[in-house]
Amino acid sequence: MEGTGSGILSRNLNKTRTSEVSLNAFNFLFSEMISYSQQRVSGTVQELEKKLSDFGYRVGIRVVELLNWREKNGKREIKILQNLYFIHTNVWKMLFGKQADSLEKHTEKEDEYMISDNEPIITKYISVPKDYHSLACGAFLAGIVEAILDGAQLPAKVEAYANPQEGFPSKTTIVINFDQSVIDREKLFQ
Repeated sequence: MEGTGSGILSRNLNKTRTSEVSLNAFNFLFSEMISYSQQRVSGTVQELEKKLSDFGYRVGIRVVELLNWREKNGKREIKILQNLYFIHTNVWKMLFGKQADSLEKHTEKEDEYMISDNEPIITKYISVPKDYHSLACGAFLAGIVEAILDGAQLPAKVEAYANPQEGFPSKTTIVINFDQSVIDREKLFQ
């Protein structure tokens, strides 16, 4: 393959914008990530979610690098809502082929926002063992979101919760709690 230029590493990143990975391949890889993580934790659900979040964080760093590289104007958003909207639409569309179902601000807490996906692709074919019934596989998504916010200089604690509802048994909500320094900086822009 040397010298032919037909390898995946020699492709232009802008020309692979619409490339897709098959859902089967992605789900197989994700289920293997869960198995791998499960074997390397002492058994608590929180440790497993942390491991999945760490995997997601690594993916999120690369996603934000790729999206910024592809961006024509190179404009970097500095406000909370603009960044969350970017994640809700552009990032979700790039990763999952659709935007997230909702972006909400908590009514009582000024530092808390939520992104919800009614049918996240990552949990579509995942069955959780009974001893891990409270496992939120969406922790992977939380890691992606946290990395993107860190890259935008908006540090936050990001967690995922399984939030099943009638008609949407795999609904996942990503809860974002921004650091107080981010909230204070946001008030300066108003």
